[in-house]
Amino acid sequence: MFPFSFEWVWDAGHYLFFGGMWYTIIILSLGMTFCILKTIIDTVNGKGVHHGDADNGCHHKGNSHNH
Repeated sequence: MFPFSFEWVWDAGHYLFFGGMWYTIIILSLGMTFCILKTIIDTVNGKGVHHGDADNGCHHKGNSHNH
């Protein structure tokens, strides 16, 4: 059943379900947009750690793995 169908009735169940669905979609979209924009800005500004750097955080005390 679709909202443009003649049998569609907007009742409390539909408002609750679609309100929750759109709230979730908006929150996830805003979070992903923030992460993508921050990644682009950090990449353009040269921030972040590259995979060949000596201080990339993989050489913690007691860590003998080679990354």
